[in-house]
Amino acid sequence: MQLVSFSDSVKDSKCKLLYLCRNLKDTFVSLRHYDNKLTHNEMGIQALEEVIEEAFDQFCRGVSSYGPYRDHVLDYYETSSVMPPEVLFLRYEEMMEKPGEQMKRMDDLLGFPFSEDEEANGGVDEILRLCSFDNLSNLEVNQTGKLWTGMENEFFFRKGDVGGWVNSLTPEMIERLDHTPEEKLGSSGLKL
Repeated sequence: MQLVSFSDSVKDSKCKLLYLCRNLKDTFVSLRHYDNKLTHNEMGIQALEEVIEEAFDQFCRGVSSYGPYRDHVLDYYETSSVMPPEVLFLRYEEMMEKPGEQMKRMDDLLGFPFSEDEEANGGVDEILRLCSFDNLSNLEVNQTGKLWTGMENEFFFRKGDVGGWVNSLTPEMIERLDHTPEEKLGSSGLKL
């Protein structure tokens, strides 16, 4: 949800917000797979190559039913800089690389840091195991359950890998994605 979509009561409440950002290339690939599942499920059609090219162009231009990705990310990034007690900006890639470190940042945001006992007795590792992509994606509810809309819960899980874009994007797409964010992100310091 875009930050601007929150009501003033949420913005003024001092509630905690955790934003998880994913790199631009993996985001596009994941979004395409998700949209393809929805399209196939709802309309019974497969995505065609020309539709993928059109979707890529729209993504680069910021045209999306979820709003422009770069605007979305930049808004949370900048807000996390001015409101660090309330907003935590995490990167998916860093979370996958150093999950324990990132989980401790989340705990600090929420005000429930691990005790020395919990850390020494494997509490951090157990929570990481329970919250892992493999564990969550293999829960029965996520393999067989459905939302009220009829969409299957498994639609929300694919691979959970970092860097899968290398198998899906053409060199031209990579080049365009490498340069597109620069126009929007400017001097923010954010790298996608």
